Amino acid sequence: MERLVSESKLIISEVMLPNQANVAGNIHGGEIMKLMDLAAYAVARRFAHTNVVTARVDELEFHLPIFIGDLVICTAQVAYAGKSSMEITVTVEVEDLECSDRKKALSAFFTMVSLDKKGKTNLVPKLILNTPEEIAAFDEGEKRYERYKAKRKQRTDNITDKQVSKTALT
Repeated sequence: MERLVSESKLIISEVMLPNQANVAGNIHGGEIMKLMDLAAYAVARRFAHTNVVTARVDELEFHLPIFIGDLVICTAQVAYAGKSSMEITVTVEVEDLECSDRKKALSAFFTMVSLDKKGKTNLVPKLILNTPEEIAAFDEGEKRYERYKAKRKQRTDNITDKQVSKTALT
């Protein structure tokens, strides 16, 4: 089971409407995050050919506001694949349709986990890397994954230490 990075790329576009905005005409961040999560889900599902769930969102950065009438272009693709999880890079560009001005509005890394029909983690295909950019993105994704694993282990160790201390006091 192997898949190319290029096979995972997906682009979703949507014109922002008044029901997605606040009274000042700015689109709610949650609306954009929902679109990003949908793109990450579609990429991961297509890559793994299984059900997938969002496990984590890293480095969600808003670079500019998005307004009613703007075209939002959401581009997503697999950057890193581990055993049962995948990191999906999602970038959102915004285009003012009156002047065709297009700018990066936000970006994030979504970690999606592959699940089998019983809800247990499932192996994902190996990611085939062909370009220096794909290799660099994979390496960065792997580093983020390792940092997260270390942080999670530290939290687990702290909880265990507190439980041991609490038990010693009683």
